[in-house]
Amino acid sequence: MVQTISGSDAVLKVIESWGVDHIYGYPGGSYDSGMNALYNQKDKIKFIQVRHEEAGALAASADAKHSGKIGVCFGSAGPGAIHLLNGLYDAKIDRVPVLAMVAQVPSTNMNIDFFQAMNEEPAFNDVAIFNRTVMTAKSLPKVIDEAIQQAYEKRGVAVVTIPKDFGWAQIPDTYVSNANTQIEPYAIEPDPVKIDQAVKMIQAAKGPVVYFGLGAKHARKQLMKVSEKFKMPLISSVLAKGVLDEDYPAYMGSTGRVAPKPGVEAAMAADLILWVGNDVPFASMLFNPKAKVIQIDIESTKLGKRHHDDIAILADAKEALKALYKAGKERANTPLYDACLANKKNWTDWQDSFKDSTESPVRPEPIFDVLNKEASDKAVFAVDVGNTNINFERLINIKHTQKWTTSGKYATMGWSLPAAISAKVLYPDRDVYSLSGDGAFAMLSEEILTQYKYKLHIVNIVFSNETLGFIEAEQTDDSHQPLSGVDLPATDWAKVAEGMGAKGFTVRTKAEFQAAIEAAKDTDLPVVIDVKLTHKMPFTTQHMTLDPAYQDQKQIDAFVKKYDAQALRPLRDFLKEAKAAQTAKKQAAKDVKAGKSGK
Repeated sequence: MVQTISGSDAVLKVIESWGVDHIYGYPGGSYDSGMNALYNQKDKIKFIQVRHEEAGALAASADAKHSGKIGVCFGSAGPGAIHLLNGLYDAKIDRVPVLAMVAQVPSTNMNIDFFQAMNEEPAFNDVAIFNRTVMTAKSLPKVIDEAIQQAYEKRGVAVVTIPKDFGWAQIPDTYVSNANTQIEPYAIEPDPVKIDQAVKMIQAAKGPVVYFGLGAKHARKQLMKVSEKFKMPLISSVLAKGVLDEDYPAYMGSTGRVAPKPGVEAAMAADLILWVGNDVPFASMLFNPKAKVIQIDIESTKLGKRHHDDIAILADAKEALKALYKAGKERANTPLYDACLANKKNWTDWQDSFKDSTESPVRPEPIFDVLNKEASDKAVFAVDVGNTNINFERLINIKHTQKWTTSGKYATMGWSLPAAISAKVLYPDRDVYSLSGDGAFAMLSEEILTQYKYKLHIVNIVFSNETLGFIEAEQTDDSHQPLSGVDLPATDWAKVAEGMGAKGFTVRTKAEFQAAIEAAKDTDLPVVIDVKLTHKMPFTTQHMTLDPAYQDQKQIDAFVKKYDAQALRPLRDFLKEAKAAQTAKKQAAKDVKAGKSGK
């Protein structure tokens, strides 16, 4: 006689077979059968009760970004389902696998204007690569299995809507999932002809650079080898920060609005870009428009998507970089390469000059100096969007052994707390930090309750400057309008946190922040450190005014004064010096040769 199982228990058995050991959600009456199954299987799958379904979906997306494995969340019928959408869009836009189970009213009450009933499937059409309403209880495990396969295959969101009565229904306990049949895709080898063409173009370029994204995250050593052999500065997408150690000399950081100065200037000075595993939507605006492009990507639809390609190579990033390294000859240093290294040192020295600043309210540099020293080599950072992201990109000296995530192309505020929960659940023995501005922290600050409930020791750092800083800078620098709607009320986030069971600290100096970080080591509670931060905006690389060769001196003087940038020099200065040094070196070599010939 065939044994039976409830539809919801069958669903969890399939999910567990795929290696999932926790699910984020918030109970509702329409999901009672799911909660019953979670109780039945609590030894195999942990239920994490977030305070808002949006946070559950964001945490599931963060799971996928942190680990590469599918994240799972659920929402109850109607409001609970709709609350998931923001987090699911983050997963869609950043292309990571997430399964969302959406509860529905009983099948007999669908389509008759029942309590909390809505036509849920159309609401998820745009966000999901797989979107199905289960039609029979017996089909539940098969649909869930298919959803997970599709999420992995298409790197996106799979949504399964489950009528309440199907979750309670008894079905045969005979389904076997396809989890063990999945095969890792084979690395695509590059076309040797294209590799030879690319090498010739690199050898002929005067100022080539490498521009890599997360598609090259498994090719750290190959990126460095190609850079060293062909003397190409390395620039990353924002999200690819951490593929290389920050202190690697030829790594200029990212490019764009949140980027450090060296990466921005190198991108505009390059005459050739080796574009590797990168799909940044702004990329065509961030580089010298006359630069030639060699693009490497494993997906053919990405080739030429963001910029016209002179050579397109369909291949795995690591395999293509290996082939380029093997096929090419080592180059001498180019002036751009030497200038970029000098420019990075100038930028780093300038930033370091503020590490012990006593300016009040406190600058970000002293705070990040403490973080750089205190965070372990295995630290995980959950970084919210806005000015916090800018400061993180520029001031955290990331190591490739550390991890960090943010909401990338979707860039939703409120990312950091759910992502920090994800990090601590996945990596309980690592130190985890959430970093957010006061605007972003307020959006999902209730998730401190989730951290407290599950005894997650997370250090949450709130940078309070009483403004939506990134938007303020846009209104000031981009649209040149009066500031409108960006001001935030002063809030004592330490007291708010203590009211939710966390340990709270308010700090106004580097020494106070250091003391708070030390005190955080002596508690198992979640910690909230409210940093009362300067209202000054971060140095703008988008509207940088430093080069008298083509910019007005009065504007340069005003810019330098505004950003305390007296010690910064434009890349053009270092290029002149590098060219002069190389000319002198060549002349010296000629003189030596002439002297030997004369003898």
